[in-house]
Amino acid sequence: MTSTSAGILRLSDRRPEVSGAEMLGALVPPPQFDEATFDSYRADPQYPSQQEAKDLLEAFAGGGAPAARGGLFRRAKKAPETKPGVYLDGGFGVGKTHLLAAIYHAMPARRKYFGSFIEYTALVGAVGYQNTVQLLRGADLLCIDEFELDDPGDTMVMTRLLGELVASGTRLAATSNTPPNALGEGRFAAQDFLREIHAMSASFQTIRIDGTDYRQRAVDGHAVALAPEKYEAAIAEAAASGLVSDDPFADVIAHLATVHPSRYIRLVDDISTIGLRDVTQLTDQSAALRFVAFVDRAYDAQIPIRATGRPLDEVFGDEMLGGGYRKKYLRAISRLVALTHS
Repeated sequence: MTSTSAGILRLSDRRPEVSGAEMLGALVPPPQFDEATFDSYRADPQYPSQQEAKDLLEAFAGGGAPAARGGLFRRAKKAPETKPGVYLDGGFGVGKTHLLAAIYHAMPARRKYFGSFIEYTALVGAVGYQNTVQLLRGADLLCIDEFELDDPGDTMVMTRLLGELVASGTRLAATSNTPPNALGEGRFAAQDFLREIHAMSASFQTIRIDGTDYRQRAVDGHAVALAPEKYEAAIAEAAASGLVSDDPFADVIAHLATVHPSRYIRLVDDISTIGLRDVTQLTDQSAALRFVAFVDRAYDAQIPIRATGRPLDEVFGDEMLGGGYRKKYLRAISRLVALTHS
């Protein structure tokens, strides 16, 4: 997509196209995880499971047992289970994606792919199931971030796909989210995952990661909503040095319904700041889920958001937050808070 290096445009004017080959080529860690390593992962000493997970995953990526800690002659730890897949079970912002990207970078693999669950299902939707199998067959590693369990159809497609790939020698690493403040949910996410992918459950070793959301630790707990004059100034300042989008919130929501989610990444190509005017609370579940997918792409690209109207952490109503897609909405809220503060 051709664009100028600076100025203001409307996202709702963009009509992106993405080929299957481009989608496959985009299956790499998001830019903020380009340099993610096990050494740069900072385990919180208040949560020992973070260091334990790091050790186990480093062994998985290297194909050996975790290094002994605490002395030259200390007996080495027992090697982790020899399973082709690992599943990172934990809440928002505990570093699961960092660790997943560290696996990707550390594993000496000829062919490896890293993408969100929606990116893989979008690839299937764009080129067909059998073509996706052929494109991914022979890969040494497949990393799946934010594995979704709320759509039975997509879950069945992914389970079948992973089964075919594991049979041909592919290793797997996956994450999903559990709200850390939701009583009971955090304890059973792994069981939910294994039950829903029952045909593949024996292929995964589950690794629990406890902790608090680093995004909430780093910023105030609410999204920033700007007064109109401050919004205008922020957009003008950003447009002086980069390409900025400036749209009414309602127009963006309407436009997302006309673009396949696999193309959302192209909507924000080259954008340095996203501007949303007159944010309102969403009442349509389909529109809300499309906005979640859009937020994921903006967060992957680390694009700041400036907005007026209702704070973006209030865009999903209580009924949505209490429904079956609760985890998706809570993840999006966490990311919207971070992006409005960036």
